[in-house]
Amino acid sequence: MKRRHLLAAGLALPAVAQPVWPDRPIRLVVPFAGGTSTDIIGRMIAQQLSRGLGGHAVVVDNRAGAGGTIGAQAVAQAPADGHTLLLGVIGTHAVNPHMMRGLGYDAMRDFTPVVAHSKTKILLVVRPALGPRSMADFVALARSRTLSIGTPGTGTTGHLAHALLAEAGVSTTHVPYRDGARAVTDLLSGQLDAMFYHTQFVRPHVEAGSMLGLGITGDGRSALLPAVPTFAEGGFPQINVEGWWAVFGPAGLATPIVQRINTILNAALTEPETLAVLERNGVEPMGGTAQWLADFQRAEFARWGEVVRRANITAES
Repeated sequence: MKRRHLLAAGLALPAVAQPVWPDRPIRLVVPFAGGTSTDIIGRMIAQQLSRGLGGHAVVVDNRAGAGGTIGAQAVAQAPADGHTLLLGVIGTHAVNPHMMRGLGYDAMRDFTPVVAHSKTKILLVVRPALGPRSMADFVALARSRTLSIGTPGTGTTGHLAHALLAEAGVSTTHVPYRDGARAVTDLLSGQLDAMFYHTQFVRPHVEAGSMLGLGITGDGRSALLPAVPTFAEGGFPQINVEGWWAVFGPAGLATPIVQRINTILNAALTEPETLAVLERNGVEPMGGTAQWLADFQRAEFARWGEVVRRANITAES
């Protein structure tokens, strides 16, 4: 019988069962190794989401390799049922698609933006024995001799900052590492002249005096390192890259699930305990709607695509 006939006859329509979510452990794929900044943020998000879901299990799955693309591809190919999520970063969703051939996913089409979580500033640090005490000093030295600048790897925020420095007319030698920890070691030992890296990993050395911060990205100085001027203060406003972390699901993730995760994580980002942990690590909360993240990613994708093309950055460079 047609619906109107059933209603006219006073017969109830059968209820359509709504899928229960979550009905098994949620897997948060972190596309980098344990102990990295992305892993630290990922474990924080897993705890926040678990708490917001009444203690439901949220398991971190480290899928490292190929600049985060292995983990990202795994989520792009997963069922869009809300049980597999990705902690995406600027590399997986705004940089790698422009410099890696044959990427196994489309960063704009294969994911559902859920929520922007947090971001971090980037510093240019030098070994004090090098001599420069300001960006002006560093530029003068770079124009008199060849200086080396290490980064955590090709296509990282450090590499992007190096490309922007080159666009500003300061020529230096880029030295990409497989991980930032080794670059830190080489900088401290004098094998490197300078390095672009996240706040949390260089802050202890800057505070100890074994590294000197010449510039930091962002609109204002860091509360953790107030003596380090912004790049804009040093005459390089174009060096304004920041690392960021955001939660994505596979394409087609249901809106109610997106909204629930978004609400939980936005609420967590206002908690004093969360804010204290982020601040201690030089990380700033982001938050906002899923649509805000979609717009933000679109802008980042376009912006860094242009930088990658201008600098001719490839996975092999």
